[in-house]
Amino acid sequence: MSNTLDEPFKDQPELFGHPMGLYILFFTEMWERFSYYGMRAILVLYITGKTIGENPGMGWTSKEALALYGWYTMLVYVASIPGGLIADKLIGQRKSVLLGGLILCVGHTVLAITQDWAFYTGLGLIIAGVGLLKPNISTMVGGLYKKGDERRDKGFTIFYIGINIGAFLSSLIVGYVGEKIGWHYGFGLAGIGMALGMVVYVWGQKYLKGVGEFLGAKDNPNKALMNKPLTKIEKDRMLVMFLSFLLIIVFWGAFEQAGGLMNLYTMEKTDRMLGGFEVPASWFQSINAGFIILFGTAVAGFWYRWKINGREGSSLFKMAIGLIIMGLGFLFMRFASQEFEATGSSAMYWLVLAYLFHTIGELCASPVALSFITKLAPLKYGSFMMGAYFAATGFGNKLAGLIGEYASGAGETATFTGIVIFTVLVGVIVLALLKPLKRLTHGAEDLVVESGH
Repeated sequence: MSNTLDEPFKDQPELFGHPMGLYILFFTEMWERFSYYGMRAILVLYITGKTIGENPGMGWTSKEALALYGWYTMLVYVASIPGGLIADKLIGQRKSVLLGGLILCVGHTVLAITQDWAFYTGLGLIIAGVGLLKPNISTMVGGLYKKGDERRDKGFTIFYIGINIGAFLSSLIVGYVGEKIGWHYGFGLAGIGMALGMVVYVWGQKYLKGVGEFLGAKDNPNKALMNKPLTKIEKDRMLVMFLSFLLIIVFWGAFEQAGGLMNLYTMEKTDRMLGGFEVPASWFQSINAGFIILFGTAVAGFWYRWKINGREGSSLFKMAIGLIIMGLGFLFMRFASQEFEATGSSAMYWLVLAYLFHTIGELCASPVALSFITKLAPLKYGSFMMGAYFAATGFGNKLAGLIGEYASGAGETATFTGIVIFTVLVGVIVLALLKPLKRLTHGAEDLVVESGH
């Protein structure tokens, strides 16, 4: 990997064939995602909730709520660019994760206060905290592995499962508390999750020695690397990473309908009765995460065997295939909307099938994209490029909000159909351009299989 130093990790203890530090980052990110996705699961529902009643919301229209949702989720990830720069230029990745986590604890606590000023202040603090934590903790995962280590993609998939354990639990627990007990109790519970993540991170520092250090520190023997100009190979790799971000924007622009348009569709138009029990709308946000926990290692194992057997297994190939599979999941949402138009409600299984395809597509694309960045990013721009990747997901989130707003006028059937066509088309274009794009990586993804792993 371009931004990994081998020496600090020679004697690192391992568990299940991976560095112990991976599991510290796994549980830290699990609790951070518990807080983020728990809040996200009830955010739009709270904003559109009636201002009177036992559990009052803000009383906004769906269009207004989706507009705020789009801006918020975009800024959360765009903040990863300054977060990455702060790590690269000032304090390093490890300290940035700690600072970001502490800011998130404060942000979620403020969000639990039942005042308008607290709502906007809390969102602002969460944006800043995620911006510091998200790109840097992902870069640290890559820093646990030496260049060419064939375990890297698997390590990112394990890390990704941690993300989704947090998302799965939060959608059920925070979602239920928010909908049934009180929105602000849900927001506060998300903050408790973030605090637990910080406890894990601080306790596990002994397993992270040498990873995420500030390269510009006076006593860092690799400080001189920070002043070298980029080589032609590094410039080509930067170019292909930026080109891949266009695919990422399209992917998340479609995928993030889950928290907005699909979330509202679940609340308003889906028959959620199951044996006399009405399933809370927010619980459906856990389906994707549950599927990732079930299928994550299987999908990673499939791609590993696929590549070892000599088939095309580049990250760009996987990302394009993932985009196509995820896009096809919206066919089921088209069928759901057609059923609603015909009968006045739609079955829950359409949502489950859509989330299944979204999950398989995500597993092909997202953890692979994280690993891809750590393989190609030049040493001095490691956190910045990870921040740029998350910024691309942020622009995708904003695109998702715009699509949700558009759906209020165009209709859901037309919107879901359009998503299918566009995502599949973009995926096919990337596959057609795969060879010239791969040349720009200059063999950065070539595996070096080490004995004993």
